[in-house]
Amino acid sequence: MENSFAITTTFVAYLILMLAIGVIAYQRTKNSTDYFLGGRSLGPWPAALSAGASDMSGWLLLGLPGYAYAAGIEAFWLAGGLLLGTWSNWLISAKRLRTYSITTDSLTIPEFFARRFNDNSKMIQTISAFFILLFFLFYTSSGLVAGGKLFETVFGLDYSTAVIIGTVCVVSYTLFGGFLAVSWTDLVQGLLMSAALLIVPIATMQGGFGDVANQLEAINPELLTLWNDSKGEPLSAIAIISLAAWGLGYFGQPHILARFKATRSNKDLTTARRIAVVWTALSMAGAMMVGIVGLIHVQSTGSLSLDDGEKIFMLLVNSMFHPVIAGILLAAILAAIMSTADSQLLVSSSALAEDFYKQVIKKDATSEEIVMVGRIAVVAISVVALILAMTPDSTVLGLVSYAWAGFGAAFGPAMILSLYWSRMNRNGALAGIIVGGVTIVVWKQLSGGLFDMYEIVPGIIFSTLAIVGVSLATAEPDETVKAQHDKFEKQLVELP
Repeated sequence: MENSFAITTTFVAYLILMLAIGVIAYQRTKNSTDYFLGGRSLGPWPAALSAGASDMSGWLLLGLPGYAYAAGIEAFWLAGGLLLGTWSNWLISAKRLRTYSITTDSLTIPEFFARRFNDNSKMIQTISAFFILLFFLFYTSSGLVAGGKLFETVFGLDYSTAVIIGTVCVVSYTLFGGFLAVSWTDLVQGLLMSAALLIVPIATMQGGFGDVANQLEAINPELLTLWNDSKGEPLSAIAIISLAAWGLGYFGQPHILARFKATRSNKDLTTARRIAVVWTALSMAGAMMVGIVGLIHVQSTGSLSLDDGEKIFMLLVNSMFHPVIAGILLAAILAAIMSTADSQLLVSSSALAEDFYKQVIKKDATSEEIVMVGRIAVVAISVVALILAMTPDSTVLGLVSYAWAGFGAAFGPAMILSLYWSRMNRNGALAGIIVGGVTIVVWKQLSGGLFDMYEIVPGIIFSTLAIVGVSLATAEPDETVKAQHDKFEKQLVELP
């Protein structure tokens, strides 16, 4: 009873802090630019950690440790691909996207594509918004599932009740504070997540890293190899490519790309990139160690049992730490969940408000009206995601993988080529977005042989081919688009 009270008190204090940040941000949110991009005022630390925290979500403390718990060192293929993807995305996309979004005066990703190619039909903007809403429902649901597992494990709540409580926590401050609330809280949450992932395995380890390797070998030597699975079967090329290919998804994630656009200067992006890469490396190394050390701990004690590997972080915290410290460390899971779900809700609400409501329903809507519609959208989207999350046997990693592939294929190739290739036209962009998104949906329904490959790989390949092929087969961009691209290239050099 005393343990439960201490953990509950810590959780409540954490939530109050997040809500306080939301209130402060609410006072600084005056228009749609503030609400959706924070007035383009992020410094390198909040930009980097907000991008990282919104990226990693609950899967960093649940999904990745659970994978390492089951597969051992094999999880490095996934972690390594994500680390390389993080670095590449900041290096290749950040400066150009921030500059081009200023050139086109665009807030959202769909709006950027529409203005980049002078699409007066608004077809690109509408279809892009549709895919954002589709895939973010699954992505947001993954966060709510993680929240359900957290509250179910810590407080012994019914799963459905736990999911509802987690949803209310996220919506409460996203609804009012908008992008600034999301980014400021992500800074705090990102630091808490990385600290927890480093503290827990170090405190649980019995000996040094060499001892951990020996202990893992005693359990199952196959857990120490990159080339075999836990049963000793060689990993196929399809399996390795599928794991490493997660890194390709970064180029199309709207909630991460929004941080690039919101940074206050191009110069800050270089510093932010370094911070983001270091944070990601430390966090993923810690997450893998949680799973590996957790497996050793469970096997060595004999008194612990675990029916769901994604709960290993929570099991270690509850068994190794004082209730007050445990409450702080478990709050890191809530931080991971909230830091991603809030970003997803915000991007989804901007898609509904800016890309549907303003473009299709009421073109002369005021900035204040758009913000209000965006807030209503946050609630509506949360309800739908909540319904999807009500299945207790959902896995966090499974839901994330589908949404991650969807965004990576639908928007990744279109984003990179639109930033670098002046010959790309409106028809090519539209074809790439549609082909990428549809490929993910269709490929996911197939199985066996080549279809066992992670759907992001064929999605990106087919999307890229569609963009290049259709762009070259149709007319060159008009003079307005060419002039705008020339202006962008000039601003790329001039903007600080």
